[in-house]
Amino acid sequence: MLRQGKPRLVNGSTYRRELRVGDRRFAIFSLPAAEEQRYAGLGRLPYSLKILFENLLRHADGRVVTAEHLDALAGWGKDRKGGSEIPYHPVRVLAGDSSGVPLAADLATMRSAMRDLGGKASDVNPHIPVDLIIDHSSIVDVADVPDAVRENLAREFRRNRERYAFMRWAQDAFQRFRIIPPGNGILHQVNLEVLARVVWTLDGTNGETIACPDAMVGMDSHTPMTNGLGVLGWGVGGIEALAAMLGQPLPLAIPAVVGCRLVGRAKTGVTTTDIVLTLTQALRKHGVVAKFVEFTGPGLDTLRLAERATLANMSPEYGATIGYFPIDAETLRYLTLTGRAAEHVALVEAYAKEQGLWRDASTPEPLFSDVVEFDLTAVEPSLAGPRRPQDRVPLGQVPNSFKEALPTFARRKNGGTHASAGLQDGDVVIAALTSCTNTSNPSVMIGAGLLARNAVARGLHKKPWVKTSLAPGSRVVSDYLEKSGLQTPLSELGFAPVGYGCTTCMGNSGPLDPQVSQQVDEGDLVVAAVLSGNRNFEGRIHPQAKASYLASPALVVAYAIAGSVNVDLTNEPLGEDQNAKAVFLSEIWPTDEEIEKTLSAAITPDLFRERYSSGFSGSDDWNALNSQNGETFEWPSASEIIKQPPFFAGVTRAVPEPSDIIGARPLIIVGDSVTTDHISPIATIHKDSPAWQYLRERGVEPGDIGTYNLRRINHEVMIRGTFANPRIKNEMVAPTEGWFTRHMPDGTTMSTYDAAKQYQAEGTPMVAVGGAEYGTGSSRDWAARGTRLIGVRAVIAEGFERIHRSNLVGMGVLPLQFEPGTTRQTLGLDGTETYTIEGLRDLRPRDHVTCTIVRAGGKTDSVRLLARIDTPVELDWYRHGGILPYVLRTMLT
Repeated sequence: MLRQGKPRLVNGSTYRRELRVGDRRFAIFSLPAAEEQRYAGLGRLPYSLKILFENLLRHADGRVVTAEHLDALAGWGKDRKGGSEIPYHPVRVLAGDSSGVPLAADLATMRSAMRDLGGKASDVNPHIPVDLIIDHSSIVDVADVPDAVRENLAREFRRNRERYAFMRWAQDAFQRFRIIPPGNGILHQVNLEVLARVVWTLDGTNGETIACPDAMVGMDSHTPMTNGLGVLGWGVGGIEALAAMLGQPLPLAIPAVVGCRLVGRAKTGVTTTDIVLTLTQALRKHGVVAKFVEFTGPGLDTLRLAERATLANMSPEYGATIGYFPIDAETLRYLTLTGRAAEHVALVEAYAKEQGLWRDASTPEPLFSDVVEFDLTAVEPSLAGPRRPQDRVPLGQVPNSFKEALPTFARRKNGGTHASAGLQDGDVVIAALTSCTNTSNPSVMIGAGLLARNAVARGLHKKPWVKTSLAPGSRVVSDYLEKSGLQTPLSELGFAPVGYGCTTCMGNSGPLDPQVSQQVDEGDLVVAAVLSGNRNFEGRIHPQAKASYLASPALVVAYAIAGSVNVDLTNEPLGEDQNAKAVFLSEIWPTDEEIEKTLSAAITPDLFRERYSSGFSGSDDWNALNSQNGETFEWPSASEIIKQPPFFAGVTRAVPEPSDIIGARPLIIVGDSVTTDHISPIATIHKDSPAWQYLRERGVEPGDIGTYNLRRINHEVMIRGTFANPRIKNEMVAPTEGWFTRHMPDGTTMSTYDAAKQYQAEGTPMVAVGGAEYGTGSSRDWAARGTRLIGVRAVIAEGFERIHRSNLVGMGVLPLQFEPGTTRQTLGLDGTETYTIEGLRDLRPRDHVTCTIVRAGGKTDSVRLLARIDTPVELDWYRHGGILPYVLRTMLT
């Protein structure tokens, strides 16, 4: 049992030792020494928890990191459940522009607030390195043409010139803040190929060099991709990342760790995509939300590192915080392959072995909370869809799965014929090779290229209604596709490169062909997108593609040829060859031997060295940007791209008292698996939506309105986009979808934004009500920011996805969870009731509070709710009104 009362003094330097690697010397905080002297059993902890323990040991000072923290983590093996809070200090932060640009705006605004409150503006600087990679702004405006990359990048700069000029200012104004310009790749792939070190080095106070694990956080939910390399990292909201980079430790509840034991070897023809889709389904079913997953077992040795990274990448899809692979010989092979210096590879090996972080066949398996065995031999070719990544469908069952799902898609026409002159339900209108998940994996990309080569040789073509695109995860992918000769057949089938960013996977799929678009609308059709991405939530990929399927790159190419998800690719032909003979998928599918041979010849360390030897260059447009100079940013008064964020408005040095929520009205009531895309869409600003109307009223032309991502530093647009996905289903206005609610008590249907403004004018507080897995999906900070700014005080749901719950607290919004067996449905909530939540001034972490629900007819119900403020630090954030004012006040003291 941990001691109560005053924390015991502790000094991590007690366990400082020297590590020699060749003629170099490093100071390390020795895990074996800690185990020998005090912390018995440390060596049997999961590898991921050992890294956390080193993180504690290195910062142990008796104040922020205490002996109690070390005891709690070292004693994890007793019950293997975790739960106690520890402080986590990442060594670096990774960001894409989607969350990184608002973060830079927060930093800029904090500087102004610091100055206005009597502090020193220049004190607002990142304490640890920040890499911000501009990868979320590339849109597939142009596809299937040789100069698509150049044209799309030019259009990207026309849309984003103000944003990018602001980023140039931020890079010059802040220390330890690097911008990687657009056109270099997707942040997670660039992290894997060049930024991640596995073992980090720091300058010590006595002139020595400290070696430590590369433990990081990223402002994107797919940050765990780097777990495949043995780097500990996970996704956090931009709000938490800001606190971390300003020197605040992040509170982390010690997690349960599920061991995923891989056994066997995948069968011939099975891709890593098939494995990860099957794994996602299995782990979702097992239940790993907010837990660490750590891979173990003999099956690890059958997976290349890029394949491991694919399995780690989709940890948010199976719900885990991380999907960690320990350091082993494959880690070293990949570091060497990608051109890392031999001296650094030697340091990684020596450090991992010295610290007990090395895994090989002789290493005893760590202790786990529980173990899931996953048989690689049982995996079969699969897709996932049509709405969620965990809804795996065997390849041969895709047509039936689509037919079964078809009645569940909302149609504008009630009854009647849903048809057009050409297209039909189930036709594929988008086939995209996209995302960090799969375009970063050479085995599946080479496989897709070989299939394209074989298809072209048989005279096959893509269907004319399919919009095809290829957005590689990095420039190196294009290098090896060109070197292998496979880019040519891919381009012949329409998969010419369109850019180096997230594109279709995040909804930046661009417009469909006008004739195709017209047929879809006139026929009120349910057409499909097939993509090699990681997310296919409803309304995400394209507003006209209601059905979306995740697939391996090779299957994406195949569906572009077939043109419909109603084709059974296991039994029906893709098309006909030059001699009118049917061609089946099995006839052109590349062999494992072909893939291996091509990989070995095409991918060498020289590719990576040549690509990254001169750093990250920007285009002429980037280098020609005119940006401001100076310590603080002068916000343009008339811009509809950039506005000063309002998060410090009214903040004083005094800490406010949390107030109870009295007589609140529900702004929205939603069901299960509502995603952050539903709460705060990032893609196209839909015509006639409140955000569209706002921009048109201010003279923005329709062709310039663009996406929500473009305007993420314009809170007026983002507030109007909150709860405004065209596919969100607010049960208060069912069966209507989109940005509508009912204002109470009059019952008038209006936009959610207008209702919120009316409630605010009336002085009526608001809550949101949801089902299970509320806030699943991307770690989109604006889903929490918008919820706060639109006026919602609390979200009441059956359960919360990890990052969104934390983001809500970080914005001062109270997450409240129904007790098991109680739901909005069992209570019969319809939006006519009011909600009163009292006792918030005396709230403690994970307290239960009572919510009094008063029905329209006067009947009263009392409901017990769990306050999902999980740690004392989160309680501090909530009491301050969010992380941003908390950090500002901390810096002023």
